[in-house]
Amino acid sequence: MGEPPGYRPSAWVHLLHQLPRADFQLRPVPSDFAPREPGYQQALLLVAALAGLGLGLSLILIAAYLIRVCCCRPPEPPGAKSPPPGGGCVTWSCIAALLVSCAGIGIGFYGNSETSDGVAQLSAALLQANHTLSAVDALVSESVERLGEAVRTELTTLEEVFAQRTELVAATRGARRQAEAVAQQLGGLAFWQGVPLSPLQVAEDVSFVEEYRWLAYVLLLLLELLVCLFTLLGLAKQSKWLVIMMTVMSLVVLVLSWGSLGLEAAATVGLSDFCSSPDTYILNLTQEETGLDSDILSYYFLCNQAIANPFQQRLTLSQRALANIHSQLQGLEREAVPQFPSAQKPLLSLEETLNVTEGNFHQLVALLHCRGLHKDYSAALRGLCEDTLEGLLFLLLFSLLSAGALATALCSLPRAWAQFPPRNPSASCSGSHLSEPLLRARREPVPPPRSFPGSRRRPH
Repeated sequence: MGEPPGYRPSAWVHLLHQLPRADFQLRPVPSDFAPREPGYQQALLLVAALAGLGLGLSLILIAAYLIRVCCCRPPEPPGAKSPPPGGGCVTWSCIAALLVSCAGIGIGFYGNSETSDGVAQLSAALLQANHTLSAVDALVSESVERLGEAVRTELTTLEEVFAQRTELVAATRGARRQAEAVAQQLGGLAFWQGVPLSPLQVAEDVSFVEEYRWLAYVLLLLLELLVCLFTLLGLAKQSKWLVIMMTVMSLVVLVLSWGSLGLEAAATVGLSDFCSSPDTYILNLTQEETGLDSDILSYYFLCNQAIANPFQQRLTLSQRALANIHSQLQGLEREAVPQFPSAQKPLLSLEETLNVTEGNFHQLVALLHCRGLHKDYSAALRGLCEDTLEGLLFLLLFSLLSAGALATALCSLPRAWAQFPPRNPSASCSGSHLSEPLLRARREPVPPPRSFPGSRRRPH
């Protein structure tokens, strides 16, 4: 089935959809979106497991590097006070890694915002579709109720008034049959009435999950930002305890970054498979959940000229029946009112009911056309397959930068704090080790100025 107008899969969707997939036995899996198939579930879990593999390799490399630095370092000669060579490079490499991590945090905030915007557009489209379906149900219920009330009251009253005129009673009964036929035809237009699947409930569930997802990412981004800032502060102040604490926190954030990377990768691959051909999956799922006829669902989801309106026959019959009722009531008003003045009030009430029913009928014709619901469907797809997918890609980039930068920082931070000079207790009381030279300068006696021969001034 072709894609709906207003939505076309992007280049990222095509690229990600072409990536190979495999199950746990490394057998190829089709790229069609099938979340209920065990093979496809294993393929997505395998994509997420690659992040776990990356985390394990990162920890092994970090441990191997630190063991090599600690165990293979040449012994320092006794009494050596000069710092080992390369200390400045270690510190600057750590600072560069932290700055890259800060840049990744900015990318993460943007990706989180884009993902939230896409989900918000999806929820808004679902709410608009729910409003349209609810309006159809309300208009149908009002029209059927008004027509039923007219049949029970006004038309029954007219039959009693016209009891002496057989032809007028026959015309009134014809109007009754036409009204009942209109009510029956209109009752079949509320196709979503009694369906267990509610777009409103789906929108609320999506918004609920998205709210906690957005909050979790904001907390992760803020945690990494604080770790970077306090690590830079510890390096600037040469505070060993602060750098050690931030090293431990960097290890925690590294694990969280790889975990978020796995979730983002699996979600991105699955979403690209869905967005490559969404119509087939949505049609099958909606038909399974609602039990509606495939012609109705195809008409609204695809909305092309090849598919006719499944309610066109009902609408045509209802319109003809309403026109016949109008002509019959006008004939009765013209012929019967002069002879039966008491029939004027029921006829006027019937005219008012028909006018309201016709107004509702025209609104139903507009609402039941595929343009409105298909517009909501296209908006939901654009929000999910454009903004949300783009946001997930930026979050994926953030996790990659964060994992790489934190791994580099974890390799550099232990060497950096090992090169910090020992802190003087007096410096801690004064507030900073930078004040030690000033304190020594104050304690040393100031020598008197030297006098040179001939330097005295002669009195005038």
